[in-house]
Amino acid sequence: MPLSRTPHSTVLRLTSTLLTATVALYITLVAFGNITDFGTNQQFVRHVLAMDTTFKDDDLMWRAITSHALQDAAYVAIIAWETIAALVLIAGTYLWARRDDTRARSVSTLGLLMLLLLFGAGFIGVGGEWFSMWQSGDWNGLDAAMRVFLLSGVVLVVIHLPWGETTTGSSGR
Repeated sequence: MPLSRTPHSTVLRLTSTLLTATVALYITLVAFGNITDFGTNQQFVRHVLAMDTTFKDDDLMWRAITSHALQDAAYVAIIAWETIAALVLIAGTYLWARRDDTRARSVSTLGLLMLLLLFGAGFIGVGGEWFSMWQSGDWNGLDAAMRVFLLSGVVLVVIHLPWGETTTGSSGR
């Protein structure tokens, strides 16, 4: 049976829908921009991986990846991940709008987790620490990565807030 509708559950469903849609729109535009303006962020990825604008500490520079082929492969993988995350979040938004709460929550969780991994583990962890992106005055994307990481995390928490409904039979969550 469907969940009972309370004002609280209606507001949280709408909030979940709109926040998921917001992140879906954002990452769709990011992926679209990276595809249609490939060269701009390609340079970002190349400089971060090459570590050519860091302090160039000999103890760290062995980590640098200077092969353009490997740099470009990493960039294409990032774009593919962003595109898949966008599609998953669009599907999550659709499911929220259809009031298919159980599937919407699962699908949205997957899309948000994909962004948390990309921007948290990928950009903040690997880019920021392993490739010392924090040292670059020109190619430091940590602030932008943190914004996406926090936005995705907040939305993930919101979609998992307890709705306080009671059900008889199968749960709609």
